[in-house]
Amino acid sequence: MREIKLKKGREESINRGHSWIFSGAVYDQSKGISDGDRVAVLDGTGKRIATGHFQDASIRVRLFHFGSKNPPHDWIDRALANAWQLRQTLGLAGHAERTTAFRLVHGEGDRLPGLIVDIYGSVAVLQAHSIGMHRERESIAAALLGLEGLGVSTVFDKSTATLPERYATTIADGHLAGTEVTEADIVVLENGHRFHVDFTSGQKTGFFLDQRDNRDLLARYAPGRTVLNTFCYTGGFSVYALAAGATQVTSIDASARATELADRNIALNELPAERHVSLTEDVMSLLKTHEADYDIVVVDPPAFAKSFKNRHKAVQAYKRLNASAMQRVRPGGLLFTFSCSAVVDRELFENTIVAAGLEAGRPARILHRLSQGADHPVNLYHTEGSYLKGLVLEIG
Repeated sequence: MREIKLKKGREESINRGHSWIFSGAVYDQSKGISDGDRVAVLDGTGKRIATGHFQDASIRVRLFHFGSKNPPHDWIDRALANAWQLRQTLGLAGHAERTTAFRLVHGEGDRLPGLIVDIYGSVAVLQAHSIGMHRERESIAAALLGLEGLGVSTVFDKSTATLPERYATTIADGHLAGTEVTEADIVVLENGHRFHVDFTSGQKTGFFLDQRDNRDLLARYAPGRTVLNTFCYTGGFSVYALAAGATQVTSIDASARATELADRNIALNELPAERHVSLTEDVMSLLKTHEADYDIVVVDPPAFAKSFKNRHKAVQAYKRLNASAMQRVRPGGLLFTFSCSAVVDRELFENTIVAAGLEAGRPARILHRLSQGADHPVNLYHTEGSYLKGLVLEIG
């Protein structure tokens, strides 16, 4: 196994359990290391302290094993078994009559850095964010098919969009193991609601599983109220609101495919179509020109920034978006607002919402601070895994 040696003093975060080694911490490395290789990590004194996957990038090594010894040969099987045990503890197993879609592996939070595995009924969708983890895909797929009680019969690899282009062009998304599924559109359950999931060409792995608990919270406030769901994608918040008794729900997305899918999910749940309107329009433009006000407005945009160099522009965009959204909330109504940009931390996000409130000139108070669901766990020593931030505000 080739080696990575750190600069003196740069091992402290690793000793605390952080899973990443950045390029600036590397003092020396063995010749001939290739992207995805397993490497031994040495501290400044030459002592081996961890093992990980190498990648010629800002995040130089993602650590999957800590200590001076080689990882056990079945480390993938052990990590997946632990991940499955946690989801059973969370009540996501054995409740197929209520929920059949959840995240089984959330990267560093499940000690499998660079790996996402989402479960949609009997289909497991694997998405690698590191070349090293993608090179382990055959072992991962075999372990998934062998997890007792999980009920996975198909493993689909959907990694081309999350890997470096130089590598992604050498691979293709597609069936990886188990029984090949020919239909791309399957139906899953979430808290008793039914949703179409296109796991082959939909966004991310096909569905935004991280908002499950937040959609459930919206349902508590929705009865008898009007709701505007911006950036609606599959219409998750819209389905929950209508099913809970919202009097009128408007779903907006710039993508015609998204609004079509939202309409299909409304129909799939046999909800009254006359109480739902879908609009294929730019959200910012509509918020500025729309004259209607709503009891609840949901703002759940895609990530405005994926790197620190774009963070300032993203913050300004979040401020403008939320200031406009606040103007569409009736006095005493609610704003559900989110950011999934990992480079925008919670403090910066909340400060941005404060700035939006000042710009809108509306009094507001925080009712809830929201995050991703518990099936997206965060390593206490790797806070980068906490990417979804949300607030529920009462707007005066």
